[in-house]
Amino acid sequence: MKPVIVLLGRPNVGKSTLFNRLTRARDALVADAPGLTRDRQYGTGQQAGHEFIVVDTGGIVDPEVTSLSEHQGAIADIVSGQALQAIEEADVVFFIVDGREGQSPLDKEIAQVLRTRNVPVVLVANKTEGLNPAEVAADFFELGFGEAVTISASHGHRVRQLVEYALEEVIDQSLFETQEDESEIEGPCIAVVGRPNVGKSTLVNALLGEERVVVFDQPGTTRDSIFIPFRHNDEPYTLVDTAGVRRRGKIDDVLEKFSVIKTLKAIDTANIVVLVIDGSEGVTEQDASLAGYILERGRAVVVIVNKWDKVKSEDRQDIKDEMLRRMPFMSFAKSHYVSALKKQGLGPLFKSINQAYTAAMQSIGTSAINTVLSRAVEKTPPPMVRGRRIKLKFGHQGGKNPPTFVIHGNQVDALPEHYRRYLVNTFREAFKLLGTPLRIELRQGKNPFEGRKPSKAEQEKRAKKRRSQKRRIR
Repeated sequence: MKPVIVLLGRPNVGKSTLFNRLTRARDALVADAPGLTRDRQYGTGQQAGHEFIVVDTGGIVDPEVTSLSEHQGAIADIVSGQALQAIEEADVVFFIVDGREGQSPLDKEIAQVLRTRNVPVVLVANKTEGLNPAEVAADFFELGFGEAVTISASHGHRVRQLVEYALEEVIDQSLFETQEDESEIEGPCIAVVGRPNVGKSTLVNALLGEERVVVFDQPGTTRDSIFIPFRHNDEPYTLVDTAGVRRRGKIDDVLEKFSVIKTLKAIDTANIVVLVIDGSEGVTEQDASLAGYILERGRAVVVIVNKWDKVKSEDRQDIKDEMLRRMPFMSFAKSHYVSALKKQGLGPLFKSINQAYTAAMQSIGTSAINTVLSRAVEKTPPPMVRGRRIKLKFGHQGGKNPPTFVIHGNQVDALPEHYRRYLVNTFREAFKLLGTPLRIELRQGKNPFEGRKPSKAEQEKRAKKRRSQKRRIR
């Protein structure tokens, strides 16, 4: 299970810099929903053998609030409105302060809010390059969170030690235990994800309420999602619902309906992701960002364009073209245009789910892979690099979900991206891997003579060969 690290602090203390450092500048999701600021970003990082989710809450001060003395309690209200959801879902909060500017009244207000929350807090003094760590830390003792960890996010100084300390000393180690018992998950594991109000709950109810579907109630196996086993056409499936499948009347807050963190965890847990898009609104930047995260995590995917009945016939082709323009990287995924509310167009959905699952979990023999690789190279040879041809010698399967092909050769580090895409498309077509992303891993072959000094006989043989070549030239 992935722990959640939330970055909190006043503006311009280096939260975004630390976020990029922790996530290694991966593309982040932006939560564009009522109650969530547009600059809250989500990403994944890895350190000390663990993966974790990072949340950058952005600036937490309303531009109109210029004087804390004039607006008593304003900070608490702003934190509640913009970052409270992230704090509640955090396993640890990195409270970031500016080590160069020192403590500010705004830092005290934020500290007061954090002290009312039952969440571990690590005080982080950023921008401390060239400063005395002890003197910097002493300035922030008054905040009540112990000695500040001094770092420089822009230079990466002590960032790794900060994360290791949080993961090993602050966060409850039981969080790293796998709480989902995979032996109890039946069949393909499906996560339904999407922006707020796109019809996810309606689609879930349609999937579970079909006459041929038998539903079994089961308590949630994680803090964030509930696993619902059901059967369709007498085949077992497990649905991962991030909202907990509660009665509609009990869900009156959009923040309760939609949590980016829960969505990210559901994507990591699932075998197949059903990405729901609101056809009446078209494809948004948030849809494309979410699709990008699904691709990054390597999950098989089926795209559902919901509320298709509300789209005018003359606008339908424009929406399809917009999908191709905004999400060209999802061309491998099957798209369905449906109305979940009217249960229209849902018939072929399970066929696409099964197809994507089969492709993602397929085992392919080494001989078959090498046959396809040889034909691909023969049809379109790799380009020349520094006067030498890139050689792709042999390949084998390196993993499933997503299917990963490991190819060994010489000068593979210089293989251009367009040729990598050519190989992906070739393998996809050859093995009918529809509905799942593919990954190509290139491994450089080792020179058996590298680092070995040639023997005297070899040196004489090479010298004789050079003399012979010179005589022929003359």
